[in-house]
Amino acid sequence: MAAKLIKGKEIAQEIRQEIQAEVKKLKTEKGITPGLVTILVGENPASQSYVRAKQKTSHDLGFHSIQENQPADISEEDLLKLVRKYNADEKIHGILVQLPLPKHINENKVLYAIDPDKDVDGFHPVNVGRMVIGEPGFLPCTPYGIQQMLLRSGTKTEGAEVVIVGRSNIVGKPIANILLQKAEGANATVTICHTRTRDMAAHTLRADILIVAAGVTKAITADMVKPGAVVIDVGVNEIGRTEEGKRILVGDVDFDAVKEVASAITPVPGGVGPMTITMLMLNTLKSAQRKV
Repeated sequence: MAAKLIKGKEIAQEIRQEIQAEVKKLKTEKGITPGLVTILVGENPASQSYVRAKQKTSHDLGFHSIQENQPADISEEDLLKLVRKYNADEKIHGILVQLPLPKHINENKVLYAIDPDKDVDGFHPVNVGRMVIGEPGFLPCTPYGIQQMLLRSGTKTEGAEVVIVGRSNIVGKPIANILLQKAEGANATVTICHTRTRDMAAHTLRADILIVAAGVTKAITADMVKPGAVVIDVGVNEIGRTEEGKRILVGDVDFDAVKEVASAITPVPGGVGPMTITMLMLNTLKSAQRKV
């Protein structure tokens, strides 16, 4: 029997409706509109596309939204001044600097300059520290989205064996820390696998929940998956284009084969992807609510 699809697009829409209702309530009862600024440096086409999507979503949800487009040759100091400007702006509750930045700018220096209480991407070391020790803060958007997908699909995490393939600072490490917490949607036993792991299949075959963020097409095949496991595929890999020029995307999991073994699986596209921007919006709403 083929696995149930965990459709991120549908879950994201459900969360956006909840955000919209909370935004209206915040405006009506407290006179506060969540404010988000996105800062784009240069004209990287992928970055422009991501920022447009973030801006559209924030407008649709009723946020106060500002788009800061800066030239590729902006100095590091001028970019830092811009960040400091929005740190001090009481109408802005979330600051997002779109990566990558030009090579002459130190990305960490810019990200670390953001007020941690406005760091809705969840990348500031203060928020990373809060996440690790289980204190309130902003969780990185993709891992946060994965946790919500597990919760809202009815996947039991408490006591579950979770295996994560990939140790990036954006997905692998944070989702491991999130699922380790003594909290709802967590309380799991977590193993992280990576490029130096010996006999990866020995680990993945133990997983009740398998989260794959390896960046490699078909990194996980059906013989590496425990029957009945829940599989979350974070990978997005372009393997070609249609005659019309549309990108053909696949994940890190051999979807067609694994769906016959797993009990539930996320598709690519339409799985984890739609959740990331949605969680950015949820973090921005929470930031505004904390200011009340």
